[in-house]
Amino acid sequence: MVLKLILITHLFGNPGLKVNNMIKGEDVFINENTNITRYNEVCLGNHVSIDYGFHCTTKLIIGDYVHIGPHTSCIGGKNGLLEAKGFNNIMAGARIICGSDRFDSSGLFGALIPKELKGTQIIKPIVMEEFSNIGTNAIVLPGTILRKGVLLTAGSLLMGDTEEWGIYKGNPAVLVKKIDGTKIIENAKKLGYVN
Repeated sequence: MVLKLILITHLFGNPGLKVNNMIKGEDVFINENTNITRYNEVCLGNHVSIDYGFHCTTKLIIGDYVHIGPHTSCIGGKNGLLEAKGFNNIMAGARIICGSDRFDSSGLFGALIPKELKGTQIIKPIVMEEFSNIGTNAIVLPGTILRKGVLLTAGSLLMGDTEEWGIYKGNPAVLVKKIDGTKIIENAKKLGYVN
């Protein structure tokens, strides 16, 4: 069952308030043109905005101060998980792939293939630690961990682990630079962030 959320303005409520079995915090905005297929397995923190065209087939655990831009997708089905721990941005057009067919010689592939004939699947959570960001039209593959402060630049493809405060660029994405996160953390503390 796909829930089409009809929420035109900000939803304000108490932390832990349930909306259609979705746990959400305060100051949450979800555009009316958003499809979340597992809304009963979604937990949203405070100050969350989900823009037009977000399509999600996985479980979601979203911390505070998270923005999901327009026309983004998070796929991987009932066993997939995206966790954004807080102060994250997922920019327009990003593709988060928590589950995919392996496309090897282990069987048939596709959403409509019966389980007994299906080939190997790769289903692993994607974790965005605090202050990590995914750029416009970037692709993140199953099992990726964006460590604290990581930026995946626009149009890049990332799979695997990263280094804190690293900037990753390219296809495949490689570490091109590291930044100092001191000022970022200092500002976040003014919004209640605890290190």
